[in-house]
Amino acid sequence: MEKAAAHSRILELRTILEENSRLYYVDNAPRMSDYEYDQLMHELEALEADFPEFASDDSPTRKVGSDLEGGFVQRAHRYPMLSLANTYSIEEVEEFSARADKALDTSFSYCCELKFDGTAICLTYRKGKLVQALTRGDGVVGDDVTRNALRISNIPRQLKGDYPEEFEIRGEVLMPYEAFDHLNELRTLDDEQPFANPRNAASGSLKLQNPDEVAGRGLWCTLYHIPAQSLDFESHDQALRAAASWGLPVSEHRRLCHDIKEIKEYIDYWDVKRKELPFATDGVVIKINEMACQRALGYTSKSPRWAVAYKFKAEQALTPILSIDYQVGRTGAITPVANLEPVLLSGTIVKRATLVNEDQMRQLDIHEGDSVYVEKGGEIIPKITAVEPSLRKAGARLPDFPSVCPDCGTPLVREEDEAKWFCPNSDGCPMQIKGELLHFCSRKAMDILAGEATVDQLFTLGLARTPADLYDLSLHQLMALEGWREKSAMRFRDSLEKSREVPFERVLFALGIRYVGETTAKTVARFFGDIDSLKAASEEQLKEVPDVGDVCAASIYSYFRDEAHLEQIRRLRSHGLRFGVGEAADKLSDALAGKSIVISGTFSISRDDMKALIEKHGGKNSGSISSKTSFLLAGEKPGPEKLRKCEQLGVPVMGEEAFLALLPESAGLSAQNDKVEQLSLF
Repeated sequence: MEKAAAHSRILELRTILEENSRLYYVDNAPRMSDYEYDQLMHELEALEADFPEFASDDSPTRKVGSDLEGGFVQRAHRYPMLSLANTYSIEEVEEFSARADKALDTSFSYCCELKFDGTAICLTYRKGKLVQALTRGDGVVGDDVTRNALRISNIPRQLKGDYPEEFEIRGEVLMPYEAFDHLNELRTLDDEQPFANPRNAASGSLKLQNPDEVAGRGLWCTLYHIPAQSLDFESHDQALRAAASWGLPVSEHRRLCHDIKEIKEYIDYWDVKRKELPFATDGVVIKINEMACQRALGYTSKSPRWAVAYKFKAEQALTPILSIDYQVGRTGAITPVANLEPVLLSGTIVKRATLVNEDQMRQLDIHEGDSVYVEKGGEIIPKITAVEPSLRKAGARLPDFPSVCPDCGTPLVREEDEAKWFCPNSDGCPMQIKGELLHFCSRKAMDILAGEATVDQLFTLGLARTPADLYDLSLHQLMALEGWREKSAMRFRDSLEKSREVPFERVLFALGIRYVGETTAKTVARFFGDIDSLKAASEEQLKEVPDVGDVCAASIYSYFRDEAHLEQIRRLRSHGLRFGVGEAADKLSDALAGKSIVISGTFSISRDDMKALIEKHGGKNSGSISSKTSFLLAGEKPGPEKLRKCEQLGVPVMGEEAFLALLPESAGLSAQNDKVEQLSLF
């Protein structure tokens, strides 16, 4: 390759890899498989080796992918937290072994382990107690997720036995298949985007701001490495055996191997056996077992020279389509789903796979009865990647995408910019009505104890067709439901009573207005203050709300022009639900009254806590800089784009210390004391 072409390709590869690294680690929304990403990384490594004049310390080949994000305090790792070199080739594993043989003038063994497909974590124990949990971050600093780690069921708060005074241990936070499937079922019912795979679900769950939500996600942890600098052991296997004796969750699936033949046997065994595991694995890690040999081999800037990861290729299966269903979501979106002849894929029996929308069906050229390739690359949600035309039966027809709603028979509509068809009968379509009830009862909305089975019972018996109907249910009606007893009926009634205390922003979210998610509902509620002001707003006034665009504004405006929706609000109001922001019970002062504040960067407390502090002192949080912004509250590493916007508009920038000085002395001291108390834990 010519030098100019090589330089151009190197720059292109760096851009692609950095963007996809962000999507993978931060957004938890990968757009390419691990295999595709790794192949591009290997191409970049080869080009940089051939053209060293274009090498750069900022290249993705020389640094660890970063999962750092706002909302968490960041702390430095005591020892760098690096990634592993990986390969899909057994020949490269042989080369790794040969290099170690050549470099080491002593005999050694290998410790082979499963490569767990989760999100990395580093735990620090002091006097037997868990005192800190950090994500990998960028390898130098990580996000402090200690409060969340303490809510993962198999991470011990207190060790047992003869444990050291202080040490750190690293591993992986996983989401088992069962918990992953359950979580995505709930997200699908709520018309939320399902997680792409268990790794993304685990990473996203570990970064939730509410530890109670983390506790409900079914996360699991497995630990696999004590840094040599932290404790002195003769071998890696000895260190893990000691960790297990202290009550730490160490994988039992490792094996000591003495040559490449035994390594291959281990890889071949788990390439098949892993399909029976209850969690995702994507390869095998081969480590030099003896610590003295690890120290002799050392590290590159990105990874240890004494370990390599062999990654399994994406699993694929060929299976026939038995039929195609057309599901109706809460918002009326029609989603085609292929019913498949059951096939084992990456540890689970796959019976269904989404076809996304009509355009995707046409692009794949799906015919009735086709045999299709289903893939779970990197344990991704089952997706149909291609059709096998050689197995197509003569005369096979293209499926007819419905022109009317499969549930209520209403003609479907498709707006110009939409990829999906919709049923417009939002108040009369049974699936949409049940979806609306489930959304209203969901934990992030009104948190009422009513799952899918309960909603189906109430709807089928004609007891609940709108959310307001739930508050009219008598104890006698509830106890008449199949499987219900007085205790379950009382618990349901108690959750209804408690829902009357839910703040306005969550009530607004619970109404299920299209395009109004949890964050938008909060912004809109704080902007208008109460439901009456919101009802009276014009589309132009709605567009003035930060982060509310034309489509969302039109949806909100249309919702409040519908008499059925207004009647629903009147009934809910009569049942005592909150339809105004009101005075916060924990309001501390009016020091920030009338001020619109944007925050950026990280602070001594979490971003959510900082936003709450602003609201407790009468201020309003805004998501974007405008001429109406009072000031930007900048922590460490504020967003450069926000700083540039402040400079352009002349908006003041204020640091955390100056901000705390604006608050009454007692409040400022309280915030600082919180900071001191937090730091004293570490």
